[in-house]
Amino acid sequence: MASKQQQNSPGSSKGDERKRKRMLSNRESARRSRMRKQKHLDELIGQVSQMQEENKKLRTMIDNSADMYINFATENNVLRAQLSKLTDSLRCLNSILEIASEVSGLDVDIPTIPDSLLEPWQLPCPVQRIPASGQMFPC
Repeated sequence: MASKQQQNSPGSSKGDERKRKRMLSNRESARRSRMRKQKHLDELIGQVSQMQEENKKLRTMIDNSADMYINFATENNVLRAQLSKLTDSLRCLNSILEIASEVSGLDVDIPTIPDSLLEPWQLPCPVQRIPASGQMFPC
């Protein structure tokens, strides 16, 4: 009963007022907290969108680079085959010059074949594989 008397006493209205102010303050704090949370969530969603777009661009760049690599590797293989064919032709022509020189008795200057033509696998720029592709990074 003592507690009922305290509630009805003039001091209890001050307590009620404090309680009401505290509730309002808590509601406002919760509202601000929800707003901060929503703002943070919106920022994160924006970052996700930005990263997805950047990821898409990077995938496109990787795919384009892989396509270019394949084209360059193919062209390089064609050039190596042509080099091999031309080296063989040069050897044959040098053999013909040697035979003609021996038969005619004339001193013919026969150029030597450079080592880079005899051993094309030791050229300064060997073929190197690119292990990455756009499909390596599933999303």
